[in-house]
Amino acid sequence: MTGKARRQALTAILLALALAAPFILYPVFVMEALCFALFACAFNLLIGYVGLLSFGHAAFLGSAAYITAYTVKAWGLPTELGILAGVAAAACLGAVFGWLAIRRQGIYFAMIPLALAQMVYFVALQARFPASPAAKTASRPYLGGAFSASSSSTIPWRCTTLSSRCF
Repeated sequence: MTGKARRQALTAILLALALAAPFILYPVFVMEALCFALFACAFNLLIGYVGLLSFGHAAFLGSAAYITAYTVKAWGLPTELGILAGVAAAACLGAVFGWLAIRRQGIYFAMIPLALAQMVYFVALQARFPASPAAKTASRPYLGGAFSASSSSTIPWRCTTLSSRCF
């Protein structure tokens, strides 16, 4: 079997597994696994291409998710603008982290973002933004496309599509 045929066979097997996963596994688990797989791609980019090890990525993922949910739920922004606000907040946080950590080397470069990420975690943990427990739940709006986000059965398909585009 040649290299090209092997790669096509592997792609076909992975595609079949991705299509069958929501029927075999719990759909929310599939969604979370795909989200964390995208999260791991950041490590691949940073360690593989640049050779830098950083433990602060969770702060960007968490802050973007928190800001997105908050702007959509509390401010009533459309979902697309909420996502853009979350990405902008994570980018600003990344600029601050980078400004503080970029001049460090070795283990110091890895540990400074971890310490900053822990600070972000405790700020989010202690924040009183959502005044009631009901404010912590964001609705699932329609984002366009073939699959609606309002149904739990279609979310894994959206995540599979997004993940395959990002990989």
